[in-house]
Amino acid sequence: MHSLSRRSVSRILRSGAARYPALAPTASTVPGGDSNASASTSRRYSALTGRKSTISESVLNWNKRNGFAAIRFESAAATANASSPPAEKFEYQAEVSRLMDLIVNSLYSNKEVFLRELISNASDALDKLRFLSVTEAGLLKDAVDLDIRIQTDSENGTISITDTGIGMTRQELVDCLGTIAQSGTAKFLKALKDSKDAGADNNLIGQFGVGFYSAFLVSDKVVVSTKSPKSDKQYVWEGEANASSYTIREETDPDKLIPRGTCLTLHLKRDDKGFAHPERIQKLVKNYSQFVSFPIYTWQEKGFTKEVEVDEDPSEAKKEGEEDTKAEKKKKTKTVVERYWDWELTNETKPIWLRNPKEVTTEEYNEFYKNTFNEYLEPLASSHFTTEGEVEFRSVLFVPAVSPMGKEDIANPKTKNIRLYVKRVFISDDFDGELFPRYLSFVKGVVDSHDLPLNVSREILQESRIVRIMKKRLVRKAFDMILGISMSENKGDYDKFWENFGKHLKLGCLEDHPNHKRIAPLLRFVSSQSEEELISLDEYIENMKPEQKDIYYIAADSLTSAKNTPFLERLLEKDYEVLFLIDPIDEVAVTNLKSYKEKNFVDISKEDLDLGDKNEEKEKEMKQEFGQTCEWIKKRLGDKVASVQISNRLSTSPCVLVSGKFGWSANMERLMKAQTVGDTSSLEFMRGRRVFEINPEHPIIKNLNAASSSCPDDPEALRAIDLLYDTALISSGFTPDNPSQLGGKIYEMMGSALSDKWGAITASQSAGSGRAETLEAEVVEPVQAGGQ
Repeated sequence: MHSLSRRSVSRILRSGAARYPALAPTASTVPGGDSNASASTSRRYSALTGRKSTISESVLNWNKRNGFAAIRFESAAATANASSPPAEKFEYQAEVSRLMDLIVNSLYSNKEVFLRELISNASDALDKLRFLSVTEAGLLKDAVDLDIRIQTDSENGTISITDTGIGMTRQELVDCLGTIAQSGTAKFLKALKDSKDAGADNNLIGQFGVGFYSAFLVSDKVVVSTKSPKSDKQYVWEGEANASSYTIREETDPDKLIPRGTCLTLHLKRDDKGFAHPERIQKLVKNYSQFVSFPIYTWQEKGFTKEVEVDEDPSEAKKEGEEDTKAEKKKKTKTVVERYWDWELTNETKPIWLRNPKEVTTEEYNEFYKNTFNEYLEPLASSHFTTEGEVEFRSVLFVPAVSPMGKEDIANPKTKNIRLYVKRVFISDDFDGELFPRYLSFVKGVVDSHDLPLNVSREILQESRIVRIMKKRLVRKAFDMILGISMSENKGDYDKFWENFGKHLKLGCLEDHPNHKRIAPLLRFVSSQSEEELISLDEYIENMKPEQKDIYYIAADSLTSAKNTPFLERLLEKDYEVLFLIDPIDEVAVTNLKSYKEKNFVDISKEDLDLGDKNEEKEKEMKQEFGQTCEWIKKRLGDKVASVQISNRLSTSPCVLVSGKFGWSANMERLMKAQTVGDTSSLEFMRGRRVFEINPEHPIIKNLNAASSSCPDDPEALRAIDLLYDTALISSGFTPDNPSQLGGKIYEMMGSALSDKWGAITASQSAGSGRAETLEAEVVEPVQAGGQ
């Protein structure tokens, strides 16, 4: 245990008094108290401090007057004369070296979990005592508080973990600590199951049996001193790392006797002595064992301020005396900090998920959320639920008000937003999609399972059927929370949610096909009839025309491009609403959805668009009239297009270039080209299927129709086809392969159209100006002649 100087004895006594009132010293040990107690007064120390006693009593007396146990020992001299029984040596029933390799390399990937395991074992010992005392009241005759205390000695590199639980007899030490992977907790639960009390509630934590041996992750030597209320003797178990045997002996040193329970002393390895600092132990307890149901105290250094007198400088005192010999001298004081050691309760926070949701207020949920996840804003929604039956676990989930750093990288699922507990003991918050898919990684919360083993590893999480069931139910609850936000009267809450986490849900359309029906109602889009306010798919269907069969959309790089695309012309005339997919992930998300409420998603930029108004007779006439023109244009364009067809989607534009039914759209081609890192060979197959559609009502197409029959080889007509294709390429959202060549064609066409246009006007204006001057001279000259 922690070795202290004589000046610190009074502080130890003070701490011992808090736990064992009968062991309190008769003299005051509180700093500033009376230290002049009688020398003959007996000093009584806490049994768990491990300090030497100076009590000069002749017998071991159990004081039961106040419901607690007091131990009085004979003098140290008498103790020294007593002969200690020799320690018995036992061989392990399994090879320890193989066990150590299993623990270090498989079961535990982080050394600091040793404290979590040992605290869980201590909690189990307290739980067992509390349970057994219901039928055996005598087990609590030594009425020591049920708690766990952890004390460190940084100088000697030791950690002591003491509980006042059930303790162990000599045979139980052999059975539980001498046999590898045998769990006393598991045996206890089996006995409960076989008894009539099988239906009793149990909160026992460790059941796997190797939790104790995690102490050897950081220790060279472990000493276990334990006293069972069923035995009159206290036994000490000692074992060393990589040893094949251990020893058990009876404890005869009266300074080390305890009323009940177990005290583990870890002698740390040279590289792990950093664990023997009180601050680090306190931090580990708060992280891993914050919600253990028994109080956990850690031995911490504290301080208080007080005023002390200061000796005056003789020269200053003489000077003051000369100035005012009659004035009363005031004693000088200064404030100092008095240091002392005392027990401090470390796990003060109560697990909110173990309470009845009806009894927890919104303010308590918000406070728990802020404290647990270091947030300053209140969550948008929370969900507190318990799952029973096939898998049992409790959970509290939250939807944050804002993503970290404004916009979180949705491709990074390791956000440490979900904290997994097993029976109130923290296991991990480092998950990679085991409990939540990465598109829901923004959800924060606590999950407390009763079915997972305490020393769960990443491999167990990935393969566990229990985890898969937990994940499915957690995802459903997360969607229920988000749906609740969307149906809230305060629409601003969902606008805020969509701004921060809308892309996450769109990613879910790609990765989680079984939950499409839950994701789709939560999506929001801009449309041709709602450019300022986002609409849902349900609102779109509600606004559909009676004759409209499908949900129409167009993907573009911006809202301006979407609004001005030629694909919209006929749909706007028919007053059909079109969704504008302007986010890069939108088109992929909608493509994966395929349909919503039996309405198919239709890209208006692809071939075979059906607007529900086909006139077969009119189409047949158009094909006869413009069939030759379509063949002529296709011959000129060659492999640039798959075919040339008459369009039913245009009203003002002469032509448009549409994507194949199973090919990439112009927007998708642009996005894929940006990701090929210069290698465009993989794009040739998907982008080769393009259809050139012409508008037979447009004057340009009518002129080309005449040219196809009268002068199909006219160079100007052929150049017009090329320029028409290049223009349609740009207006349809595609990128021309040779922009400079396109620029040359436009300049050439402009030159032909504007040839001598303004030059002829200038010459005409000049000629007219000359005639005006002649007429003016003819008018003026007769006037001047008349004057003469």
